[in-house]
Amino acid sequence: MHIIIVGAGNVGRPLLGLATQSGDDVVVIEQDETQAQAIANNYDCMILNADATRRSTLKEAGAGRADTLITTTQMDAINFFVCMLGSELDIPNISSVLHRVEHRELFSKMGVNVMKSPYHLAANELYRTAQQPPINDYMTVQGSAEVFNIEVTEAAEIAGMTLEDAKMNGLVPDDVLIVASVPEGSNEPEIASPTTSIDAGDTLTVYSDRGADPAVTDIFGLFEKYR
Repeated sequence: MHIIIVGAGNVGRPLLGLATQSGDDVVVIEQDETQAQAIANNYDCMILNADATRRSTLKEAGAGRADTLITTTQMDAINFFVCMLGSELDIPNISSVLHRVEHRELFSKMGVNVMKSPYHLAANELYRTAQQPPINDYMTVQGSAEVFNIEVTEAAEIAGMTLEDAKMNGLVPDDVLIVASVPEGSNEPEIASPTTSIDAGDTLTVYSDRGADPAVTDIFGLFEKYR
């Protein structure tokens, strides 16, 4: 796969590492000479010390045969313009870091896949962990829907029941799905089935249309403590 990465900073460099380790054909465009030299000294890839907002630079990077263009600079305006050029050059898959949420629609209208700034993602996760310590490894699916891991406490009414019994007793609503369970003391996840026993100390992987809403976390015995 031929990948063009724009920017060799805190996002671009680890991305470059992953791509080169996977054996992809990678070209990095970095305007800062010092950064560009550091990449040239440490990675087996083509590096262009040039301005990615110039069409000629993208063509030199192999836009005509590129499978993917990824922009990782610190400025949405630069990322947007480069993505626009990439679209005009018919690069089939274009992705970008997004620093300001209000710019998402602009990128989306152009068909660009966007990811929030990793700094924002890290801040959100740290704040979430502070709010609800028993919830970890959560992922937003769409809107308010989330998948997350949560530990069942001894106070949970479902503790000691099978998943089927919990559903029959109305303890697990229709918009909440228990996907998998890791029994206490085990490291092996088990796909949840109607006969799966739910016990205190188990860690469950849960899908919820409402995310980790207090009414959902109550199911697992958290109650007021983490509202």
